[in-house]
Amino acid sequence: MDKPVLIETSARHLHVSREHLDILFGEGYELTPKKDLSQPGQFACEERVEVVGPKKSLPGVSILGPVRPETQVELSVTDARSMGLFAPIRESGDIEGSAPCRLIGPKGEVALDCGVIVAKRHIHATPEDAGRYGLKDRQTVSVEVNSDGRSLIFGDVIVRVNPAYALAMHIDTDESNASLAVPGTYGGIRG
Repeated sequence: MDKPVLIETSARHLHVSREHLDILFGEGYELTPKKDLSQPGQFACEERVEVVGPKKSLPGVSILGPVRPETQVELSVTDARSMGLFAPIRESGDIEGSAPCRLIGPKGEVALDCGVIVAKRHIHATPEDAGRYGLKDRQTVSVEVNSDGRSLIFGDVIVRVNPAYALAMHIDTDESNASLAVPGTYGGIRG
């Protein structure tokens, strides 16, 4: 396979600001790392919250650490629709004008005016990875995934280059299910 990239499924989760962490879990609360993620410095936390939409709520949604400047909830299209939310497809951090929701933690609640998105599929790459594959930051590529009976080509994949990254492509659960991606699945970057 030319230009192989590990495909990772990013299930529903949220990133939380310091202010909202204090409200949800108590003043000065610190996140408890449960598992390191593939991206250096990122981790899944023991802490979970309920995400509430107009039609239904999702209990036990994982928080990913460390804390961020703004709270952001990342759902699949299926999750968002079932909750009665219109969550736009956006890159991480681009939350202005996105869907609202309510978060419920053990110590309090937060009403978000915006912050719910469907994460745009993307590839994390170091400058060295990008150079080896002939990729540039912000470039849009396609990634071919060959699976038994569900092979497909993901278009509109944004490349994000940063020395702090590790080479991997992130897709949501809807996309993962469509391609039968399992842990250890690789795709091939095209163009």
